[in-house]
Amino acid sequence: MTTPRTTAPRTATPRTAPYAAAGAGTAAPADRSRTHTWHSRPEPTPEILGMSGLEILRACLAGELPEASIMSTLGFRLTAAEEGSVVFEGDPGDHLLNPMGTVHGGFLATLLDSALGSAVMTRLPAGTAYTTVQLGVHMIRPVLAGTPTLRCEGTALHVGRTTATAEARVVGAEDGKLYAHGTTTCVVLRP
Repeated sequence: MTTPRTTAPRTATPRTAPYAAAGAGTAAPADRSRTHTWHSRPEPTPEILGMSGLEILRACLAGELPEASIMSTLGFRLTAAEEGSVVFEGDPGDHLLNPMGTVHGGFLATLLDSALGSAVMTRLPAGTAYTTVQLGVHMIRPVLAGTPTLRCEGTALHVGRTTATAEARVVGAEDGKLYAHGTTTCVVLRP
């Protein structure tokens, strides 16, 4: 016969307790909030459906189409798009920290995935889509809240009828230090 185990009830600890200044449960003076806005994705009109991937990205750069909403959510932006290559820039900050106090690796992975997929997109004809089926990310050095702007350059290596591959690197925009690099395989979705 097994004896049931009992545990003492957990007491709720105020969320700000580890950071409280003098009194228990008081909010830390550094508490802050962050607000971002984005434009809804437009309905696929015949005009948009008639644009190549590169034309869509260039329209985003020109402000004629809204950027992807994930970019304002995490704080990065498309800064250049040419056939087969794109450049994104991202700004780390303390809103992206993980429990260890460094910028969460998901920020770098998302920045890389965006550049990798967009590099493939620049070589797709009108009406053709893609989706990531494999993402390989290598983190080289930690990104901190105060790390200056990062630059992510993506290059399409192969864009075939059904699959595409690309590579990208995340470097410091000012000093060129390598922070991460990655590769992707995408499936090409033709009409």
